[in-house]
This record gives sequence, structure tokens and C-alpha cells, in this order.
Amino acid sequence: MAGVALTRAETEGHPKVGALIRARRRQQHLTLEALGKAAEVSVGYLSQVERDHATPSLGTLAGIARALGVGIDYFVSAPSAQTALTRANERNRFSLDGSSIVYERLGTEFPGNTLSSFIMTVPPGYRSETVAHEGEEILYVLEGSITQRLDDEEMVMSAGDSLHFRGNRPHSWSNHTDQPARLLWTGTLTLFRSSAKPSRQVAAAAKPGPKPVKNKKIVKQEKR
Repeated sequence: MAGVALTRAETEGHPKVGALIRARRRQQHLTLEALGKAAEVSVGYLSQVERDHATPSLGTLAGIARALGVGIDYFVSAPSAQTALTRANERNRFSLDGSSIVYERLGTEFPGNTLSSFIMTVPPGYRSETVAHEGEEILYVLEGSITQRLDDEEMVMSAGDSLHFRGNRPHSWSNHTDQPARLLWTGTLTLFRSSAKPSRQVAAAAKPGPKPVKNKKIVKQEKR
């Protein structure tokens, strides 16, 4: 196997491995020298692989994968069209134990993907904690209204409004109304992976209609 290079049939329709190796290496904060030593590959050859100027054998790719802490399928797998497609009436709706937010996963997973996307139903009175992290976020309000705080600025976002920001800026948000809000959240921050086990499924027979909740008080903070 060590001498067998990846064939066109094996790589056709898949992202080139060079960009995936480089992205994973940088994610792991590894230099070319460090990765080459761990994978027992010369720095010069590894540099050529990352620039897609050389095609590694399966054995070499397996060594690089081990050094990066992933399986070889990380570089050669891709989702089918059916896996990538989600139907509006077939998406699983779930929430985490102790959380009142209901999630609908929009994205899928494939080697090298960086985006996550969810539709979130946020109940009246919800308030998130203030967080900061690497990456980016985009919020788009589908229904209802939320109050978004970014750094020291507070803004009210209504249906049709959107916000795109760097995650390293302290941010939080809340549903200040007596109606549920539905948000489209997309970002490079990994919220859930398929290997994670959502705490509980939520029946999805029909979309919950807005129900007024009077005198609802914010009683606790939750993580997004």
C-alpha cells in the first residue's frame, strides 16, 4: 500500500488533499517541520503535497493523517448529495439538557468543512452568557426579535435583520419579548459534531406557533 498513489478515480469529486492537510496542520498549530518529523516525511515533499504539486501514496497519507490526529477518510471522503440535502419537514429538532433553545441542523460534515449552521428557536425570556471565541458568526432573524450585545453596544434585531461579526468580540443576546424568536445561525465555531449525542429530541410534527407569554422573567443564563 505504501507505494500506491491515489488514483484519479479515488480523488475525483473530492477536495484536493493538499489544502486539507495545510488547514488541519494550521488548526493544530504545527509547522511543516513538526508535521514532517511526526509523519516521517521530508519537509520539501510535504510542502509539495500541501501545494498539490505532489500526490502522496496511501501509506504516506495515512502517516500524515496519524500525525494530524485524524483518519485517512478525513482527506478522501465527501458527502453524497442526499447526505448534504436537508428537507424542511424532515430535519431533526433537538435541544440540550437544561437548555430551552431548540436546534435544527442545516449543515453536514465532510473533510475540511469549517461552517456550521442551525435554525434556532429561542423562547421568551432567554438570555445567553457573554462569550468570545475564534472564528466568525452570522445571525439572521427569521421570526420575532432579539437583543444582541456586541462589545459595549446593544442593538435590537427584528425579522430580516442580520449581523456578521468576529467571534473574538465579547457578545451575548437575549429574547426580550413575549414571543419565540427563530434565528438562522451560521459560523465557523463548531457547536455540535455528529459523534456528539444531543440530549433530547424534540417532536417536529409541526412548527411551534408563537404563543404570548405574559410577565415572563429572565431567570437564568444559558450558553448558546
